[in-house]
Amino acid sequence: MSKKIQNFCPALEEEALKQFNDCCSKDFVVQAALMPDAHTGYVAPIGAVIKTKKVVVPSWVGYDIGCGMIAVVISVNKNEQKIIQQHAEQLFNQVNRDIPMGAGHYNKKNRPDFMIDELCKENRKLKESTKLPKLCKTVRSRSKPNLGTLGSGNHFIEILTHDCETWLVIHSGSRGVGHFIATHFMKAVSGKQKGYEATYAIKSPALRNEYMLYQKYCLKFALLNRLTMAIKVEKAIKSITGIEYDTMKNLWTNKNHNHCIDLGNDLYLHRKGATSSDKGERGVIPGNMKDGCYLVEGLGNEDFLCSSSHGAGRKMSRTQAQKNVELEQFKEAMEGIVAPINSKTIDESPFVYKDVSEVMKYQKDSVKIIKLLKPIINWKGF
Repeated sequence: MSKKIQNFCPALEEEALKQFNDCCSKDFVVQAALMPDAHTGYVAPIGAVIKTKKVVVPSWVGYDIGCGMIAVVISVNKNEQKIIQQHAEQLFNQVNRDIPMGAGHYNKKNRPDFMIDELCKENRKLKESTKLPKLCKTVRSRSKPNLGTLGSGNHFIEILTHDCETWLVIHSGSRGVGHFIATHFMKAVSGKQKGYEATYAIKSPALRNEYMLYQKYCLKFALLNRLTMAIKVEKAIKSITGIEYDTMKNLWTNKNHNHCIDLGNDLYLHRKGATSSDKGERGVIPGNMKDGCYLVEGLGNEDFLCSSSHGAGRKMSRTQAQKNVELEQFKEAMEGIVAPINSKTIDESPFVYKDVSEVMKYQKDSVKIIKLLKPIINWKGF
């Protein structure tokens, strides 16, 4: 079977290329594309989009199933924008109190404030459909504590501006729920308790159906997770500034970018650190804590497998960042932005990412830029 393999990343480290080539060498791969922000991950590189025949590969989706972006319009009023800026420190502190952030940080009372009815509905659907009741019970018990929590790493909450507009953007995923499900199925398909992080394809229709079912739950959970956090920010803004808006009415997009899509005819599309960019589809492509986020519209380019980057892409590992970036550099770069600027967040500083404006140039045939949002407040979990 002939394969169409495309590499749109101009500066790709050797290990990431090796990972991509290893994935594409599998006989069940029919098409693949590597996004301009690509870099080394585990098993499949971040930025890989891979179409397969008759099989799904859990490790090509990864642990954070449903990692993605939400964008909400807060205001289009310049005076309200100024009020938010004047209260930036208060907002920063309030949201830090309201939203659990960082690895291992969950809802203390085991119950989030919003979207709980919607979550319970998804729980019931899963329970009615699965043939793995024990797994379902564990997933349900992990869901409430994780809903409305940010996580760590490159996940963030930002308030940003463009002219008189003020926006909220959140990058997060399915938290401990997705990690647990990914681990379960990687172990199940590999038959191993160790060394399961590799390209093990699910060929059994029964196991494949269960993976897709639990993945669907994770994708819905991730959407609800971001909505819950967005509503918490909405309430914080109202309590501190008096500015009112409706997250649900002002929702611009809420979408996932770590997933496996059933295309029909036994074809499956895996995206790992790449976002869907069908024609007319809205998307958010973040750069870093300083340079903000691009709002984009998909062009439906089949060469890109109707996909685009999910960010700027790292050029420095976390270990390299801790060794090479000085805290004073970080503070200077972030001047004017209220954010957690400290030794624990150096590995997320602007210096560790590629130039997002350059990344955008390499995917101009995949997405159209609508506008660039610049941050005034940034939250990170650490």
